[in-house]
Amino acid sequence: MATIPVVSKKSIWYGGAEPFKASYGKLMMWFFLLSDALTFSGLLVTYAFSRFSHPKYNGDIENFTFSPEYWPIPERVFTHIPFFHVDAPLVFVGIMTFILIMSSVTMVLAVEAGHRMDKQGVMKWMFWTILGGIAFLSCQAWEWTIFITGIDGKMATLYSNPYGPTLFANLFFTITGFHGTHVLSGVIINIIVFYNTGIGIYEKIGHYEMVEKVGLYWHFVDLVWVFVFTFFYLV
Repeated sequence: MATIPVVSKKSIWYGGAEPFKASYGKLMMWFFLLSDALTFSGLLVTYAFSRFSHPKYNGDIENFTFSPEYWPIPERVFTHIPFFHVDAPLVFVGIMTFILIMSSVTMVLAVEAGHRMDKQGVMKWMFWTILGGIAFLSCQAWEWTIFITGIDGKMATLYSNPYGPTLFANLFFTITGFHGTHVLSGVIINIIVFYNTGIGIYEKIGHYEMVEKVGLYWHFVDLVWVFVFTFFYLV
């Protein structure tokens, strides 16, 4: 009587083999991030073409006046700090960028704590990561408020832009809004992971791989912001 062969869990057909020594979950996260990177790339390339299709202002920046003819100069647009009536070009967005980068550092520490099976460490650093994400979203909400409600008589919307071509406002709200949606999603996911860590789900499973997977997403969101910051605020 023929015996039924036993399939080893290590057999590649069984699914036990891990390509590049990455689990199925991490591999799928990389696929998702790749597709998302292509989407952001398309948006930023669109911004670049729009930016350089307009004539460049070559005069004195201090004497620059906003005109539909010229693309806005970032140092003349992003000058406001909440509750302070001072002219401080790019300081506020610099603070936003610092907050998001530091949240990426705390995420690294959370992943490292997970590798050591340190539940309290994961919770501590996840908490700071969540706090950083909320702080960044709050800053972005303030920046949008300044643009929409207006300061010094300047109100920007999807349909009008006192700082220059309407296309600038279109792309600003679309791209920063799309990135902000990613940050909001990341904060929500991080809160769920923080909660699951607190009730001991990952300790029962025997690993904290979920922290590592959400960490990949969070680092991606931070990296994308570096490009958004460069394109909108520095170019």
